[in-house]
Amino acid sequence: MRREDLPTINAMEAASYEFPWTPGIFADCLRAGHPCWVLCVDGAIAGYGVLSIGADEAHVLNICIGPDWRGRGLGRHLLRRLLDIARWNGAHQVFLEVRPSNPVAHALYVSFGFHEIGRRPRYYPAKDGREEAIVMTMELTRPGPLPVM
Repeated sequence: MRREDLPTINAMEAASYEFPWTPGIFADCLRAGHPCWVLCVDGAIAGYGVLSIGADEAHVLNICIGPDWRGRGLGRHLLRRLLDIARWNGAHQVFLEVRPSNPVAHALYVSFGFHEIGRRPRYYPAKDGREEAIVMTMELTRPGPLPVM
């Protein structure tokens, strides 16, 4: 992700979430040096992901596939790459939060081996007040040897 990608990312974020990240949050993540990646298909940004990595832990801060690109397995592909980036940066464990009202994302995380470790009450803004967050984690394993071709 580059600074010049931010207008596209901000538009995608606004189209995807009722309570989107602000443009400043994305800019701050870039400035802080967080791993921020875009997923491009045929030269167009189809999604993005933001990680935070410290010590031996990573945190998926944001992952999104744009509305026009959903249903093609791109979220699975992007999450796999974010986990690889976490692993390559020395993380042994990954955390994330997900809204209970987002069952598609929750199912994706479970399919990767994330499991619930708790709930954060009133974590997310919601139409009728606040919504809790499901806190999930998974252990990263070291990649095995590459197959011999």
